[in-house]
Amino acid sequence: MTTDLEALGKAVKRAQYRNHRTMDAALRERGVGVTLVQWDALRAVDRMPGASAHDLALATFQSDQAFGTLANRLVERGLIERSAGRGRRLEHVLTDAGRAALDDGHDVASDVLDALFAPLDDDQCAELMRLLSVLVERE
Repeated sequence: MTTDLEALGKAVKRAQYRNHRTMDAALRERGVGVTLVQWDALRAVDRMPGASAHDLALATFQSDQAFGTLANRLVERGLIERSAGRGRRLEHVLTDAGRAALDDGHDVASDVLDALFAPLDDDQCAELMRLLSVLVERE
């Protein structure tokens, strides 16, 4: 292979880091009241209402312990609620305040992602999505 795969991996990581750094700053500057990690957790709870902490940890690329700590903070802030499920399972749902923060974050994300992908045209974005999908399908 003639492509420097280490450089390719680093370029993917740099793009992801730029996205995260820019998104976190934009959430803060626009007064949404949540960090990127918190907003990502709200997105996961919204996509998977009633999900367990373990399932939400997997969806947000966190350990069970890290997600548990994060969920405790979100509960304390009134952004999510937990209720008993089957066995020891705790189920998570958004509160109205959590829904508002999620919606505000979507507005911010739209602007950040538009700027991030502005150098690419629609065909290039579609091709990038196709290529990245090929990589993650192998998980």
